[in-house]
Amino acid sequence: MADIARLTALIEPEAKALGFDLVRVKMFGGVGDLTLQVMAERPTTRQLTIDDCAALSRRISDLFDTLEADGRDPIDEAYRLEVSSPGIDRPLTRMSDFEDWKGHEARIHLTQPVDGRKQLTGVLIGVEGERIAIDVKKHAVMTIGFDQVADAKLLFTDKLLAATRPLSAEGADEFEPENDAPEGAILTEEQD
Repeated sequence: MADIARLTALIEPEAKALGFDLVRVKMFGGVGDLTLQVMAERPTTRQLTIDDCAALSRRISDLFDTLEADGRDPIDEAYRLEVSSPGIDRPLTRMSDFEDWKGHEARIHLTQPVDGRKQLTGVLIGVEGERIAIDVKKHAVMTIGFDQVADAKLLFTDKLLAATRPLSAEGADEFEPENDAPEGAILTEEQD
């Protein structure tokens, strides 16, 4: 599988050039079903429009095509490129995410157990110095280092829904999906 750190280093300048913050680069699937998932957002709205996704997808595709033509293909097998907004129950991938989303419920999976817990679920308190604070349900406020986080995401709640209203709902009642794409998949493109 491709080197995620290298892919991130290649993709991040393309996102920045469009005024977006890169949220996550992830590869999943297996041979014949590999997907490169790129999540980004506009810093002012924390969302992307379909046109934003298309623009970023084109930039990434053009860059990767150029690298492939030069014999430096960053992914040496067929894959699908999926570019999307992080969505409502977004992953928390940067230290700033834990501060920005304080007051909201999250689930944090740890690299190693802390106080006998491998998963922390509760309300984010924010960041204290270099540590993340979370009020763990039915336990206590816990602080952990960012390096202890294996995976984290916001949990879907009414409060989160109210805080993440869409940019515009205009035309939403007219939208009819063309295929059976999973919810949240905004734009995908096959790559060889």
